[in-house]
This record gives sequence, structure tokens and C-alpha cells, in this order.
Amino acid sequence: MSAAEAPAAAEPQGPGGRGKTSSPRRIPVVGVVTEDEDAQAGLKPTDLSRIIKLLEETGKDDLEEKQLKFVKKLVQCYQNGFPLRDLAQIFTILNLCAGKIENQPSFIEPAYDIIKLCRLPFLKKKVSDEITYAEDTANSIALLGDLMKIPSSELRIQICKCIVDFYHAEPPKKHIPGYQQASSTYKIQMAEVGGLAKMMVQSLALLENQLVEKLWVLKALQHLSTSEVNCTLMMKAQAASGICVHLNDPDPSGQLLFRSSEILWNLLEKSSKEEIVQQLSNLKCLMALKEAFKHLFMRGFSHYDRQLRNDILVITTIIAQNPEAPMIECGFTRDLILFATFNEVKSQNPLVKGLKLSNSYEDFELKKLLFNLIVILCKDLPTLQLLIDGKVVLALFTYVKKPEKHKITEWSAAQSEELQLHAIATLSSVAPLLIEEYMACQGNARILAFLEWCESEDFFFSHGNSFHGTGGRGNKFAHLRYTLRLLRAMVYLEEEETVNQDLCEKGAIQQLIGVFKNTITKFNDKEEAIILEIQSDILLILSGLCENNIPRKEIFGTEGVDIILHVMKTDPKKFQSGLGYSVLLFSTLDSIWCCILACYASEDYFLEKEGIFLLLDLLALNQKKFCNLILGIMVEFCDNPKTAAHVNTWRGKKDQTAASLLIKLWRKEEKELGVKRDKHGMIIDAKRPLFTSFQEEQKFMPLPANCPTVAVMDVSENIRAKIYAVLGKLDFENLPGLSTEDFVTLCIIHRYLDFKIGEIWNEICEEIKLERLIPVTTDKNVLEAITTASENIGKMVASLQREMIESQARQDVQNEQKVYAKIQATHKQRELAKKSWENFLARTSNAKTLKKAKRLQEKAIESSRHSERPPNAIFHQTDIKGLNTTVPSGRVVAVESTPARLVGGPLADTDIALKRLPIRGGALQRVKAVKAVDDPKKSIPT
Repeated sequence: MSAAEAPAAAEPQGPGGRGKTSSPRRIPVVGVVTEDEDAQAGLKPTDLSRIIKLLEETGKDDLEEKQLKFVKKLVQCYQNGFPLRDLAQIFTILNLCAGKIENQPSFIEPAYDIIKLCRLPFLKKKVSDEITYAEDTANSIALLGDLMKIPSSELRIQICKCIVDFYHAEPPKKHIPGYQQASSTYKIQMAEVGGLAKMMVQSLALLENQLVEKLWVLKALQHLSTSEVNCTLMMKAQAASGICVHLNDPDPSGQLLFRSSEILWNLLEKSSKEEIVQQLSNLKCLMALKEAFKHLFMRGFSHYDRQLRNDILVITTIIAQNPEAPMIECGFTRDLILFATFNEVKSQNPLVKGLKLSNSYEDFELKKLLFNLIVILCKDLPTLQLLIDGKVVLALFTYVKKPEKHKITEWSAAQSEELQLHAIATLSSVAPLLIEEYMACQGNARILAFLEWCESEDFFFSHGNSFHGTGGRGNKFAHLRYTLRLLRAMVYLEEEETVNQDLCEKGAIQQLIGVFKNTITKFNDKEEAIILEIQSDILLILSGLCENNIPRKEIFGTEGVDIILHVMKTDPKKFQSGLGYSVLLFSTLDSIWCCILACYASEDYFLEKEGIFLLLDLLALNQKKFCNLILGIMVEFCDNPKTAAHVNTWRGKKDQTAASLLIKLWRKEEKELGVKRDKHGMIIDAKRPLFTSFQEEQKFMPLPANCPTVAVMDVSENIRAKIYAVLGKLDFENLPGLSTEDFVTLCIIHRYLDFKIGEIWNEICEEIKLERLIPVTTDKNVLEAITTASENIGKMVASLQREMIESQARQDVQNEQKVYAKIQATHKQRELAKKSWENFLARTSNAKTLKKAKRLQEKAIESSRHSERPPNAIFHQTDIKGLNTTVPSGRVVAVESTPARLVGGPLADTDIALKRLPIRGGALQRVKAVKAVDDPKKSIPT
């Protein structure tokens, strides 16, 4: 607010005026200002400059009184807030007042009043003022943090109140004409720009023994920490460690712990989590967190205390993820394990003596947080011994049992279910690390018994409210899913066969196959995703149990093959639906590899049930993620002599054969790898016929003998080697249903191994050159002979391909000529037919033409006969005399559509009357008469 009117009224009109006072004893003459005028009044910028100069003066006797008087007048004039354009000068005045406080305590009050006015919204005359004076405003607000160094409790508290009010702005007392209130977030933004949060953190070091002021500073920091910018500034000022160390300072109100934990939470959320965790990962901070948590755990009974306890545990959980955090050294890990298991395992430790958790929401959340913390702690190997001492596995196994009826528990049904699922999920992480404890607790027996309950028809209403209970409402699918996850984790332990052997002895394979069959009968669209996950886990567990063990594969038997075939018959469209079908198919293919291959009885049954057909159907889907695994299975299956017949019998879409499908996959793979081929698929580079674009881009470098080269790695990184192996076992010479293009590609596949060997020898030669080695003459000659032979093979294959293409081109020309000849004959026939039709029309429309045609016809017939007749031959007359047609006559047919007695028969006017053929057959013979069936009185002449 700038004043244009007030100075005219307030300024004296004589030498005794305020601005021209020559003696401090003289009372300045002031004009009368009404309340309304005073509300609108302010100081000119020149007046603020005069006050600044006055405060900078020193050495006069009455100077302090005069300075205080002018500062108080300034405070009175800006009762409704500071204009942005005056803010820089006002804070300069505030800074000068603050500088005098140490020697002149009377300046505390005006400084206090100015800071108090900062709690009001700033005022702007123009909309652009917020941008124009942004830098001045940011520097002014930053000065508030710098003023925290002044050893005045009142001043510090007022500064903190002012900062808190940034987030709870009060409206101005009165509206000032010509001014608008700055936006509510303007001060907050300027505080971020000015770096106020960093200065407030630094001020905490000055307040170690001043509780009230420290609480106000923490309250201000709590508000400032809601911004990501401020949290970053606080992080750089090491706020996390500085606040955490003092968590347990004496505080009867309890605000210190609450506000500190809130600030730590905001820092973890809104700044670099890794940096904050690093700041808190020291012995002092963890000891402070430990003592605060223990105090709240054992002595906190209110809702507020339990919430605060859980917040601290969450912060501890985040810190525990840092492997460098000294959780064990400070004893926090041991206490946390004790608190997690004391309800399930009896302990004589005085910390938990007489303690009991309630079924309140906070205690329920605490239990889940402790389970989660165990999962994190077990990743640190030194923690394992503490887990053993705390009997964590035994405590968790107390939840792996069917719910007992009519038993009073401390948790509700929904809470018990959620804790049960959470405990099983925790066991999946802990049990594989503590195998001895797992076996000592009869883990396999407990899991299989619980699995049996999961698939039983016992009534159980699952609530399915939690994350772990997803998809399990009203059924046992959630329990089944987590139990199978636990079982899967135990089956896939490296170099540990004890668990698997024990499972097989307890009938796990048959039980799992039964569970899979039950899921098929219970399948519905609503729980589709969770059922698919359950089926995938069952197949993976079976794969782990049966792998490399023939007796177990025999136990898997035909029932196991049936469930695999069931999955393979799934609609191919579903494999792209994203509901777990792809994972299920991967598990199924893995089961074929581990549970069927190498067991001849299972292989034969798989073939009998057309399993190879199903595999080839999947391969024909042309999904790259499945091709490698399917081809690997095909390679192994082809060792069975019965497989080749099945593969050659298979037909896909458009009557495609298996060999054609494999060659098509080869061409697609080479296209993706960037292998150089011409438009016909022929070899371009005979020296490097299999080279991929990656191999060309890769700079060659010498490698140790135990490291595979790029050429060797290429064998395992794509499917070409597997296609070569399958086609080789099917015999390259007798592959049905191949086109010329397929044969051209087949030439390359047939020589794949030779080309790959030559490629490796070329790498050896290159390596010798790079290492500047000179081989002896014999070795040099051998290397040259090998590389030349490899290149010659490439040229030979290219020549053979060329011959095939040329032969096909010639065949195409011949086929084309045949087609053209057929087209020509067709056109000629059409012309003859047209000409014949024209002649026919001429004969029917002109009697002379008809007679002429008849004579020509008879002449032609006569000329076609033999002039000499064999002796004793009987000549049969074939001409019908009296016909008026030129159409060649055929067999005589009697048409009975018109009664013969009316028209005398169709041939009544010819030499041959209607006759009936004798039953004995032969030529037509004259008969005297035949009685008609329908008219016995009349006879029809024949």
C-alpha cells in the first residue's frame, strides 16, 4: 500500500513539521486523520527510504526514540497488509531493526509487529505485480528464516506462526481501494524460491534445549514439507538425520514425536527416497527409532499412539531395505522379530511379558507390517540366525491350518483370513532360507494337509477383502494360490533334494494332478485369472518334482499327460487375451519337457493322443515367444522313432506340412536377423552365408578360451539350430509338401552345420590376425584348406539353388504355354460352336440350305464307309429313311408323353414304326404286334 493522501494531511506546514524536526524535544504538528483516511493511508516510497536512512544513522542521543516512533508509524500504516512494491524496503527496515536487537532490546517489539503483519496476504495494485516483484518477495521471505538466529523466543515463535499462516491465510481486515489480495499460494511459491525451508532446518541446531520454540519450528517444517521443492531443500540440509536423532527428547505434550514422524514421512514421499534412507541409516537414528517404537509398542494404548507406532514402523521398514543400515548392530532386528512372533510362540522376554494385541484396526495393521518387515529382513543373510532364534518359521506355520470351528480368537473372521494369507506369503520368502527349520516343523505335511482342505467341499466363506485375498471371495482360491506359491518356492531349491523327495513320498504328484482336475471342473469366467495362475503353479511344481527323475515321471503317467493335453487344446485366441493363458502355456510346455520326455510310456501315450499335432498347431500360431521352446521339445521328441510319422502326417491351414512350416519359420527368423539373401532366398555371400546383421556390426575381439564367440552364441540365441535338428531327424530327402522356394531354403538348412563350422574357423583366423600370430606352414595350409572348403560349399549350394530356380522358371514357362494352349483351344471351340449354331439357324430358316446340308451329310456318311465288305458279313442299316433333319440320329427312344393311338407314334411317318425292344437285347427287330398294357382292345404298331 503506497500513500499519496496521508503525507499531505500528516506532514506539518511549518518548520516544526515531522520531516523537519530540528530538536527531539519539540512535538511535531500532525494533521487530524480520520479512521477511514488512516485505513487508506500509507507511506510514500520516499518515506520508507527516509526511515531506512534514519535506522542506518548512529551516534545521536535521541535517535533510538525517533527510530522507534517512525517504525511504529510504519506498522500502523500497513495494518491491512504489505503491498508487493514496498515489500523490499519494509524487509530492509525489518532487517535493520533485527540488527539492533542485540544492543537495543526495545526494537524487538517493532520487529515482532512487522513479522506479525506478514501473516496477512500481500497486496498487489496490478495483476503483473506478482511477477514483477517475485524476486524481491522471495528474498524478503527468505529473510524470515535468517531472523531465526536472533535469540528472542517471541520473535522466533512469531516467525513460525507467520510461516504456518502461509498455508492458512487470513483475509484482510478491510478492503483497500485500488488493491487486490495476492493469490493464496503466492507466499508458498516464494518461500520455495527463496529457500526458506533450508534455513528453518538449520535453525533447529540453535534450539536443542528450547522445547516450545523447537515445536513451533517443527510445525512450520511440517507445513513446508508438503512441497516437493521444500523437501528437496530440507534433504540437502540433512533434515532427516537432524530430526530423527531428537525423536526421544523430553516432550510432555507428545507433539515432537508426531511432527517429526510426519516430516520424515513427507521427506520419504516427496524427495529422493534413497538419499533420505541413507541419511537415516546410521546407529544414532536407528537407536532413536527403536526407542520410540518400543515405548509406543509397550506403553501406547490410545488410538493416536497406535497410529504413531505404525507410522514409525513403516519408516523403519523403508530403512530396513537398505542393506547398509545397522539394524542388527543396534538390536532393532531382534526386537522386531520378538514383537512379530510373541503372540504365536511363547517367550519369556520381559519386553513382551503381559502384552497382548487387540483386534483393533491399528493392531491388525501392525501385525501385517511386522510380517512384511520379516520378508525384508530375511534378505540380509546375517539376519537368518535371529530368525532361527525367534522361531519365525514355527510362528508362521501356526496360520497354515484349516479354520477351527467354535474357537474364540482375538481376530475377526476377515482379519484371521487376511493374516493367514499374509503368513503363507511370508513363509514363501522365509522357508526356502530356513530349510532345516521347515523340515523340523513338518512343513511338507502341513502344506499338503492344508492343500487337501483347500480342494475339499468343506463350507468356508472367504471374505476376499485384502490384497492377498483378491479373487477369493466366497471360495478357497486365494488360500490355494498362496499355498501353491509356497510349495513352488520349496520345490525349486537349488541343490536341495530332501524337500522334493519328502513331497513325492507323501503323494504330492497325485494330489497336485487331482487339484488341477478340480480346477477344470470349477472353472468360470469370474475367477478366470486366479484359476489360470493356480494351474500354472501346479504345472511348474510338477515340473520341478519330475525333472531328471524317471520314476517320478512314471508316477506322473497318463493322468498327467491328460491335463497337459487339456491345456494344449485351449482356443489359440485366448493365448493373446492377457489373462494368464500365455503363462499357463509356458508352464505346460515346461511340463512336457520335464514330465514326459525321456519316459517312453508317457511319450507314446502323448503321441497316441495326437500331442505332436497339438504342438505343431501351437507352432503354426507363429508366436515368437513360444517357438524356441516348442522346437526344443520337437527335437527331443524326434528321438522317438514313432514321432516322424506323426510329424509328416500333420497338416495345417491350406494343407501346409510340418516341413513347409519349419522352413517358413527359418525364412522369417533370417529376415529378423538381417541375413543377406536375394529375392529368391539364395545365398549372396558364399563365404559367410549365415552371417546376421548383429554379427556384422559386432567388432571382432579376441576372447579367452572359455568364453563363447559370437558365432557360437548365435546357435543358442535363435531357432535356426533347432529347425536344422528337427529336419535332420525327419530326413532331408523325403519331406512332403514343399515348393521350389522351400527347396531353395532347404539347401541352406541342410548345410547349416557345415556353414557354422566354417564361420567358427573364420573367427579363429581373424583372431590369429588380431593377435599377430604367425602359424607354422602346416597349420597355415590347413586353415586355408578349411576356409576354402567352407567357401566352396557355399558356392556349391548357391549353384544348386540357381539350378532349382532356373528349372522352376522353365517349368513355369511350360505351364504357362499349356495354359495359353488351353485358352486357345477354348476360343477355337467357341468359334466352332458359334459357326455350328449359325449353320443350324441357316438350315432351319432355309429349305434349300437344309437339303444341301442333308446331301452333304449323306455323302460324308457314305464316303466314311468301307468300300469292300467282308464276306458272309451281315450289314445292318443305320440310316433312317424319311428323316427331315441333318442332326446325327442316335438311339431310338419312344416318348410316351402323347398317347401313341392319337399320333401313331413319334416315328409314324418313317419307315420304322414304333417298336418295343426285345428283352433279350440286340438289334431292333420287327414284330407283328404287341398288346398295350393300358388298352387290351387295340394294338400299337411297332
